[in-house]
Amino acid sequence: MTDSSALDPEDRKIVTLARSARARNGVPEGAAVRDETGRTYVAGTVALDSLKLSALQTAVAMAVASGAKSLEAAAVVTESAEASAEDRAAVRDLGGPGTPVLVAGPDGALRVTVTAG
Repeated sequence: MTDSSALDPEDRKIVTLARSARARNGVPEGAAVRDETGRTYVAGTVALDSLKLSALQTAVAMAVASGAKSLEAAAVVTESAEASAEDRAAVRDLGGPGTPVLVAGPDGALRVTVTAG
């Protein structure tokens, strides 16, 4: 487990936003991304009969739809121990392979930071 207090304040902010989205909406995952201008986009899991998106995919889509050109960082709060390949691919498509993806548990504790690679 990684010490969340060691995070940069901006990274800690997106973890907190992701955790809040998960709790507020009662969804399996919450996510937040920060674009190249510092704007943040927050989302939860989308689970409709006709549309299924992870929280991180939804946050990336929101950033793209709002005109973001790149991402500085992404965070997902989940029960899973890691970010899925599909989630990392969505982050990579907008932010590039070196974009950090922070994975935190439901308590907000950072589990791991990986790149979108």
